Amino acid sequence: MPTSFVRRLTLLGALCAVTPWAATMCSPSSARAASERDSPYHLLDQLSRVLVLIENEYVEPVDRARLIEGSIKGMVAELDPHSAYLPARDYSVFRGDTEGRFGGIGVEVDFSGDDVVVIAPIENSPAERAGVQPGDRIVAIDNLPIQNKAPEALVREMRGAPGSKVSISVKRKGVDKLLHLQLTREIIRVSSIAAKLLSGGVLYVRVKSFQNGTHHELLTNIGALRKQVKPGFAGIILDLRNNPGGLVNEASAVADEFLTGGVIYTTRHRQSVVREARARRSGALQRGPMVVLVNEFSASAAELLAGALQDNHRAALVGARTFGKGSVQTIVDLPDGSGLKLTTALYYTPSGQAIQAHGVTPDVLVEAAYAVKPDYEVVRESDLDGHIPGVDSGEPPRAPLIAPTEPATPAGGTPVEAGGGEGESDETHLGVARVIPDDPTGGADFALSIGYQIVTGVLSRRR
Repeated sequence: MPTSFVRRLTLLGALCAVTPWAATMCSPSSARAASERDSPYHLLDQLSRVLVLIENEYVEPVDRARLIEGSIKGMVAELDPHSAYLPARDYSVFRGDTEGRFGGIGVEVDFSGDDVVVIAPIENSPAERAGVQPGDRIVAIDNLPIQNKAPEALVREMRGAPGSKVSISVKRKGVDKLLHLQLTREIIRVSSIAAKLLSGGVLYVRVKSFQNGTHHELLTNIGALRKQVKPGFAGIILDLRNNPGGLVNEASAVADEFLTGGVIYTTRHRQSVVREARARRSGALQRGPMVVLVNEFSASAAELLAGALQDNHRAALVGARTFGKGSVQTIVDLPDGSGLKLTTALYYTPSGQAIQAHGVTPDVLVEAAYAVKPDYEVVRESDLDGHIPGVDSGEPPRAPLIAPTEPATPAGGTPVEAGGGEGESDETHLGVARVIPDDPTGGADFALSIGYQIVTGVLSRRR
């Protein structure tokens, strides 16, 4: 085709778009074709054609429902990493996670490596009664190897209706043969709060996730521990490390207990503020020095809470920059028991900082003193394909202080040292102490040691 003719066609196309008189030069069929391409029905027609072709021509017979479900999943997955279409069985697992109650064997596991490693069996669960121990590696479920299976699929296989049976094959350190355990599933109730009174009257609270009842659990725990100290707690350590988030209303209620007022967070939809959550003046833990522990696995609602306490100058943050998942997912129930998890807004801290893709920067930076494996690399929200970029509207975040590289010597004479440089200590999981000592100073959990010394006044606290 002559170049001059191509140029005239290009020019004609442009004139059709911008020049009224050029409409007479454009054929009705081309205008109609453009209109059809802009219509959503054009794409639905395309979907129908592809579906018919697959049903008629694919090498094996296909399940139409499975194909349609796959197309819906793909459509939603194109949006961002956190929007998802959940078929009925996946939606049931999701609801169990947020409710903290589900049918299963009662074991907390880690999927971060190639193996499924038991962190701990839940107290009085089928797994604990069967003798499952921390550090056990689950290698098969119902005699089928777990290799190359997604964590979601493995969770589904371990969970199920109460009374149903499941077998797991376990590899245990120091035992040559595999252990084959037959378990009967039960209703498992997972606590989201762990609390302890440390030396000197310091309250330690770990929030594992935000689920239905987290706020109530917090009040119950602090009520029981407060009876042991008078006139009150000498300080507070709130541990949000490895907390993947959860229900925002629960995180907001927890924040309310620590704040005397002010904004907790705002949400924005297409750059417009659609909600502003504010704290009241009736919180149970509004006084005393406070530190919040965060790391690369603190995400979503955990970041929202950490950002609120930092921006309102209620607590110093100690640890590593958080994951950076600052998007709001609205959950929609669909017919047939399925569900839609759709990103509808972004979270901002009280100072206008976007959590999304940025995370929350601690006041005292403590680099993780652990390694899951030699080539382990931290993956954050900003590393995920298709993530939504966050846009700040407030002041730039403060530069963090670096935790001292030289051991600090507290009044008791015990040096503060980082542990586990070559790998993870048996006393910690992902750098977090498995058992919290009465006095964390100098322990393997370096961030906890630093936080405890800040709260007790041994180390200075940045405001």
